[in-house]
Order: sequence, then C-alpha cells, then structure tokens
Amino acid sequence: MATQGRPDWVSDELYPFESRYFQTPDGQRMHYVDEGSGAPIVFVHGNPSWSFEFRQLIEGLRGDFRCIAPDHVGFGLSSRSDRHEDHHPAAHAERFAALLDHLEVRDATLFMGDWGGPIGLEFARRHPERVARLVIANTWCWPVDDDRHFRMFSFMMRSPLGQLLIKRFNFFVNQVAPRAVGDRSILTPEVLDHYRNAQPRGARAAMAALPGYIIRASDWLDSIWNERAAFVDKPALILWGLKDIAFRQEELERWQAELSEARVLTFEDCGHFLAEEAPVRILPALSEFMATP
Repeated sequence: MATQGRPDWVSDELYPFESRYFQTPDGQRMHYVDEGSGAPIVFVHGNPSWSFEFRQLIEGLRGDFRCIAPDHVGFGLSSRSDRHEDHHPAAHAERFAALLDHLEVRDATLFMGDWGGPIGLEFARRHPERVARLVIANTWCWPVDDDRHFRMFSFMMRSPLGQLLIKRFNFFVNQVAPRAVGDRSILTPEVLDHYRNAQPRGARAAMAALPGYIIRASDWLDSIWNERAAFVDKPALILWGLKDIAFRQEELERWQAELSEARVLTFEDCGHFLAEEAPVRILPALSEFMATP
C-alpha cells in the first residue's frame, strides 16, 4: 500500500488505502483513493470534509465494488491554491470531471453530500450516459438566494468576522462539524484530528470560500437545476439525517418531489455527516441499491 509521502498524522489503521494523485488540467495535484473492482461508486465530499469521511463505507464495499473518493483542491491531501477562481464550485466540478475522465469511469453511482451534490450533479447533467445511479445524502442543487436560512449563514461566513473564524481558528472543523452531527461522541479526538489536520493554518482558503458561494454561485446552481431532466429519472437513494443544522426537512421534501421513485431512508439520530454517523446502517442499504438494474 502506497502511503509514503503522506503526512504522519494520517493513520494507516483508520485510513488503510493507497494514496493516488492526479495532475489536473489547471496544474493542481488532486489526491484520491481508488479501491476494489466492479461497478464504480464515486464518493463526493463537501465542506470541510475529505475522502476520509467515507473510509468506513469504502472498507465495507471495496470487496464488491470499485470505490473512488477524491479530495477537492484545498481539502484533504490535495494541493492548495491562492487563486480565487480555483475555489468556485464550478472549478471543483471541472477537476472532478477531469479525474473521472482520467480514470475512464462509466456507469458510476455518485454518492454525494453537502457541496458534493452540486459538484457531482454537474457531472451527471453533462454526462448522463456515464452515471447509473444517484445517492443523495444531506445536500442540495438549486439556488437558495431567496431562503433566509441559507442567506444568513452565507453572509455570516463570508463576512470579515466569519473569514477570520474560519482561517485563523478552523471554525468549520472545530465548531460547525461537531454541531452538525447527531451525536458528538462519534467525532472522537482521533477522528476529529483527521479533519483538523487536513485544514492547517495558512491553507484554508478553499474551506473559507465555499460558504460565500452558497449564494454567489446561484447562477451556476440554477444552470444545473434547469437541466435536471438529465438525471432525475435515474435510480436514486436518498439518505437523510434529520438532525442536520444545514439541510432540513424542506430540502428532503424537494428531493422527494423531484426523485419521486427514490427509496428514502431517514436517520432520526443523525445529522450532516451520515458516512461518519451511520456507516453500519448505510452499508446494507447501499449494497442492495447497487443491485438496482
């Protein structure tokens, strides 16, 4: 297993995967894992996460499926950038698509949470023939600039104070993530350190930029949602933590309306990070879903 060159803080026991790297068309070094063989499941993370979030699902599935999980630029073990344009979610989506092109991924099942939803569904709307199934896990993919819940959060986090809290004090990892789960005890000190160390001081520009794009990327979100006919008829599994402080019952109901044939599993005791909070319950549901023709 190729772990040489990884930071010492990455536990080979918690994260027992070979680290691989892809040189993106815009010159970034994108870290990803590619484990197992068979039908591909691509895990797409959000903010402030990285591929580490999906480790338990990958361990449980790689015996039967090909599990791919990239780190967006500015997250996890991928390179950092000081260019503002590199942090727009559309840029993350372009690099994500380039990676899947490089890996020649077809008939993919996309497992998407948080910003992984828009990033993954941008690929699905542009390449519907290469996407077989959708797994929607506490995410969204439409403009929310008319929703006070999202407007206020985006405004606060892109304000000077919000940017200070994120960049200097790692606010998303230290404060937001523990509040976003149903049971804080699942984020043990060792687990939380893997999120904290993945966002070292001086390298948090991508994490700090995304909250502003919740509103500022409305045109991009609208462009995806307006072409949702490309993916809404695909087999879908909706996994939803009901204690999420970000995505609420309203977002779940909108997904249910659009993905009317989707199987829906709700988790009353879980919040935003279902792959961390309920992997044992998700694994059989996901394996069964993969058998969907």
